[in-house]
Amino acid sequence: MKQCKDLKIVAVEHPNDGYVLLKLTDAEQLPAIHAGQFVEIKVENSPQTFLRRPISVNFVDENRNELWLLIQVVGEGTRHLANLQLGDTLNVLFPLGNGFSQGVAGDKVLLIGGGVGIAPLLEYAKQLKQVGATPYLLLGGRSANNLLQLDIFRQFGEVYVTTEDGSMGEKGFVTNSSILQLFNSSTSPHRGGNAQRAEGVSFSRISCCGPKPMMMAVAKWAKEHQVKCEVSLENLMACGLGACLCCVEKTVKGNVCVCKEGPVFDIEELTWS
Repeated sequence: MKQCKDLKIVAVEHPNDGYVLLKLTDAEQLPAIHAGQFVEIKVENSPQTFLRRPISVNFVDENRNELWLLIQVVGEGTRHLANLQLGDTLNVLFPLGNGFSQGVAGDKVLLIGGGVGIAPLLEYAKQLKQVGATPYLLLGGRSANNLLQLDIFRQFGEVYVTTEDGSMGEKGFVTNSSILQLFNSSTSPHRGGNAQRAEGVSFSRISCCGPKPMMMAVAKWAKEHQVKCEVSLENLMACGLGACLCCVEKTVKGNVCVCKEGPVFDIEELTWS
């Protein structure tokens, strides 16, 4: 059930200069949140920020009744959010949208994230493990500095990384990673240097979030290898309710609002191919 509430900030962390991690709580139990859903935040006292900001749910700590939001600082609104302090409140409309597919015991799911697109995959990896599924994570960034929360990711699944500058893991993009090529194969070669070992695995599906060119390349790979694939779109979502029509996406069934029908879509629903 959607709620609009003032949530209290109980932690403000700055994992690097470009990101802020806000941990929010409420006096009441937080509602059930499914991985891949998002929130809309009202940015107070920012004269240039009139619309709410959509932020993916990064993690839910049920024991502490905390909602985590990992925010990339890219404009006036997110810069204001990065300057919030412990004890401040945020007006949050949540949970919104349709998330990733529900996992079942025995599933093997490949989660691919690029840049800030890794954020919603943390909660998804947790939820998959909770139901007895096995998540594998392929995460990419420009450099090691852009790969956040790896220690927490490793609590829920096997983690493989790529960086454009080669400062961590394999040099290059997730879409041309040798790790991706090893999945769904029967061999498990090992090379020196920064190369990583990956057992041959057949996946139930791929779930992906990140820059659109990356997701389109992953979708193409999935089709070629006959693996089910879903992607989380990052269209501008100003209202989160399907009223403002800012986030319209063309699908095989016509134009839809990403905030209401998504943000997660099966690639068969999209017109990318």
